[in-house]
Amino acid sequence: MKTDELLHRIYGLLHRRTVPLLVLLLCAGVGAALWNMATLSSDLIESQAMQNSALYAGALQQARTFYSESVVAKLGDREDVVVDYDHLHQPDTIPLPATFLIELGDRIRSDRADVSVRLFSNFPFPFRQNGGPQDEFETEALTYLGEHPLETFTRVEQFQGRRSFRYAQADIMTQSCVDCHNRDPRSPKTDWQLGDVRGVLEITAPIDQFARQTRLGLQNTFFTLGGLFALGGFGIVLVVNRLKRTSQELELRVVERTRDLSLSNAQLSEEQEKSEQLLLNILPGPIAARLKQGEKDISEGFAEVTILFADIVNFTPMSEDLPPAELVDVLNQIFSTFDRLSEQYGLEKIKTIGDAYMVAGGLPTRRPDHADAIAEMALSMQAAIQQISHKLGRPLDIRIGINTGPVVAGVIGTRKFIYDLWGDTVNVASRMESQGVAGVIQVAQPTYDLLKNKYVFEARGEIAVKGKGNMQAYLLMGRRPALSLI
Repeated sequence: MKTDELLHRIYGLLHRRTVPLLVLLLCAGVGAALWNMATLSSDLIESQAMQNSALYAGALQQARTFYSESVVAKLGDREDVVVDYDHLHQPDTIPLPATFLIELGDRIRSDRADVSVRLFSNFPFPFRQNGGPQDEFETEALTYLGEHPLETFTRVEQFQGRRSFRYAQADIMTQSCVDCHNRDPRSPKTDWQLGDVRGVLEITAPIDQFARQTRLGLQNTFFTLGGLFALGGFGIVLVVNRLKRTSQELELRVVERTRDLSLSNAQLSEEQEKSEQLLLNILPGPIAARLKQGEKDISEGFAEVTILFADIVNFTPMSEDLPPAELVDVLNQIFSTFDRLSEQYGLEKIKTIGDAYMVAGGLPTRRPDHADAIAEMALSMQAAIQQISHKLGRPLDIRIGINTGPVVAGVIGTRKFIYDLWGDTVNVASRMESQGVAGVIQVAQPTYDLLKNKYVFEARGEIAVKGKGNMQAYLLMGRRPALSLI
């Protein structure tokens, strides 16, 4: 095809598909915008939750620091005032700073049911109920913040049935905390040092309501963009159709004088290409060339070729379970893979009958390694059928039979050509497959004699072959280690 003609065809395709292409580009733009907005919204939700949690945590820490420095420190030396965790049940008692923080968190949670505040540690006081980590997040937070006390640990996950943002920061020991904890006889650890991580302050806030509001806003935006898209698309269709009509009128004036000749040449070329391609799809290249040269009776004897038959195991039950379209698709995937393997190993596909596949080596072009090539294809077919079975999620297996010997090959038919093989070698190869074992490769004695020094076999013993009596059969298991691929 000439360059000018190719460019003309490309231009014609773009010309005919202008509206769909523009609409597709517009859809892609709208989709990209919506995706970007959704991503930004998700990031905004988490960023807002992060800021709110950090503010909560900072406020709580400041409240405890203020309480510790302005209240506890001033009253700590007075004998008439006791600082203890159980301050509600003792007169003249004020809470410990940690107790103050915990109860302040409880008060916040009671006022705002959607916010949870927790202070937990790997070394909780014995009197603290639920003072240690309660789930995987809290365990991981203690580990991470113990190694990175100046950072934060966050996660978005389901918490108490709602999608929530969980925020954790280290509770670092100050000097007053060190002095208090190390001299308290109830403290589970008395060797605290300044800067140690005493525990973790966690703020958990649901974000599902915010997310729903954001999604609602996105939906409204989507509908707005959809309306704009519809109006824009309608305008594009009107303009482009008008331009196309004008362009077509101009083109018709130029093309009319040469249209008939160009059309005839194009049709003739296309039909010739179709005929040649169809012939090559049906017949081997050398045979097709002989037919094109005028030969009518094409037949030839071959002293030694190797024939392979493959059959899908349990295909009939599978065909009863699958819809026709899906069944044909499965067969197409399998046989297309086998076709590629036959091209890879330089073999000639003869035909398919139902779920059976036939391929030959050593014809129509003779080659001395026909048995080796067939063996390699058989092993590759086994690997390929397992890959297809895994891909489809459906158990698949094949039986393979191989035989070597003389055959007669030729073309039969006058309207629907077929290149076929005849002879006892073909019959025995077919029997090797039909009387084989699912998942293995069964070969006859002539093939075994050619390959026994290159491949690994197991003797199956004699099997009864219709019309031949008992015959020795072998199972091809794989290549010998020193054998290189064909």
